[in-house]
Amino acid sequence: MGVSVLELVKPFCGLIPEIEKPMRKIQFREKVLWTSVTLFIFLVCCQIPLFGILSSESADPFYWMRVIMASNRGTLMELGISPIVTSSLIMQLLAGAKIIQTLRETEALFNGAQKLFGLVITFGQALVYVLTGLYGNPAELGAGICLLLVIQLVTAGVLVLLLDELLQKGYGLGSGISLFIATNICETIVWKALSPTTVNLGRGTEFEGALIALFHLLATRQDKARALREAFYRQNLPNLTNLMATVLIFAVVIYFQALSSKFSGNILVNLLGVWQESGRYSHPVGGICYYMSAPESLTHAFYDPFHAIVYIAFMLGSCAFFSKTWIDVSGSSAKDVAKQLKDQHMVMAGHRDASMIKELNRYIPTAAAFGGLCIGALSVTADFLGAIGSGTESH
Repeated sequence: MGVSVLELVKPFCGLIPEIEKPMRKIQFREKVLWTSVTLFIFLVCCQIPLFGILSSESADPFYWMRVIMASNRGTLMELGISPIVTSSLIMQLLAGAKIIQTLRETEALFNGAQKLFGLVITFGQALVYVLTGLYGNPAELGAGICLLLVIQLVTAGVLVLLLDELLQKGYGLGSGISLFIATNICETIVWKALSPTTVNLGRGTEFEGALIALFHLLATRQDKARALREAFYRQNLPNLTNLMATVLIFAVVIYFQALSSKFSGNILVNLLGVWQESGRYSHPVGGICYYMSAPESLTHAFYDPFHAIVYIAFMLGSCAFFSKTWIDVSGSSAKDVAKQLKDQHMVMAGHRDASMIKELNRYIPTAAAFGGLCIGALSVTADFLGAIGSGTESH
């Protein structure tokens, strides 16, 4: 049945654009060049605004997900890598549930089906974004502009898919998904550290960038100690504490990797979450979503310890649970590992097939759960310290 499901998409695979595998070994310098070109194209697309939008100044419903999705609002990279990640997760779940058999003979067909799902999701997301009024009332935009917006988003989505495939086929270094996420995070960090934009929040003119603000405050304030304290702890703008926390979290993450308001009156909606707009984005102030989101700061956690405790328990528990569950879905369970070892004619001394599975079960789920706990702990620490990009986005 699994192969027949893939056979259904086989006629459409020929219509999908594809990057051919290299016919020769790609030298390291060429890989660096292709990776740089890919990165350049991505950054350019992040700065090209969509033609035809009326306004994108309203609260961004996806503000907290932008870094994870490697997307930039109102630009060609509006969708980012979300279609690729979504299609990959769908195919992994189908393969883990044995609905689709991932055999070596059907690997090309499997990859083609994943790309096809990615294109379908791209078109669906583009259509939803435009028709729900994210860029303005569709009636005011007109059918022609709406169609043009969908074409722009779909074209950019196809470009991201091809850039990711270009790197994965061996022309570049790593994968496009990791590269785009890392680039988006680095761009955010650099901007928050060196932004020359000036703002006035009632304390006089200040620079948005934390490092520039440090030198500006020291140069313009008479009380140097107060200026230094403000540079480290100022509110509502990036500060040096945020920047140092970000560097710390990145260092810890690298170390671990090396080791291994329409329905506001509805009771049900209010129970799920009460949201309040604050500038460019909305944040929860009540309901389940409030307790599942990170406290704004250590001070907030001190004044509302119940919120902090529930959030920590949720993060650690969910990370451990999903890590343990993912090994079964992704084909990394003890049974799957034992089968792989058997196929490779490898055995564990003193263990037969059944006892080998039992022995592996003693370690694999525990290791997965512990890894999830570590990632959850890092995320919680990053959120509490105010790391730029938040804990989840930092890794």
